[in-house]
Amino acid sequence: PAARLFEEVLKLFMAGVALETFEKLRHYGLFGELFPQTEKSLSYEDHEFPITFVNRGLKNTDIRISEGKPVTPAFLFAVLLWEPVRLLAKRLIAAGDSPLQAMQEAGTDILMRQLDRVSIPKRFSMPMREIWNLQHRFEQRAGKRPHRLLTHPRFRAAYDFLLLRAESGEADQELADWWTRFQETEGEERNQLIRQANSTGEKPRRRRRRKRRVAKPADPE
Repeated sequence: PAARLFEEVLKLFMAGVALETFEKLRHYGLFGELFPQTEKSLSYEDHEFPITFVNRGLKNTDIRISEGKPVTPAFLFAVLLWEPVRLLAKRLIAAGDSPLQAMQEAGTDILMRQLDRVSIPKRFSMPMREIWNLQHRFEQRAGKRPHRLLTHPRFRAAYDFLLLRAESGEADQELADWWTRFQETEGEERNQLIRQANSTGEKPRRRRRRKRRVAKPADPE
């Protein structure tokens, strides 16, 4: 059953050998049985960062476990399902969705299909989706937005996720570095960072209105 498989996945990937487990499951063709959408997405190499992203995420999980630090199932599943979510969101943005709307629709679509294989309890799927939904907000560095994002309950997990994306080459390293500096400074220094970010050409995006629709399942391109 899908609910039982959730517990089994946690045993496999939270025992300190997540990266090795991932590689062995793929080698024997079993990873696709648990995460078919992710397996399909990983076959579409895009500058090789999809597989690099998963590898780095699982390696970091192993390191945290070896150091006695906590690892949340929400972050683990956010890593494992990110690539199919990212690809579908990219398609929806191209079709006219705003980044947030695209991420929300993609997250819903991918999660619903994943539940057929591995059931993810809401107490984990909800923070997982928050991690995804916050990614586009890191690019919004005008006005008070950075300050508001910093106070979000999921900021730290979303920030760690951004670092992982940057390390694998999917996100802009400059963006990740900016947010690192923003956290380390206070007061006027933070305002200066915001001014510098906006002087590079960042402008508030005009929201496009369009009729809502339900995203149809589609294979990654």
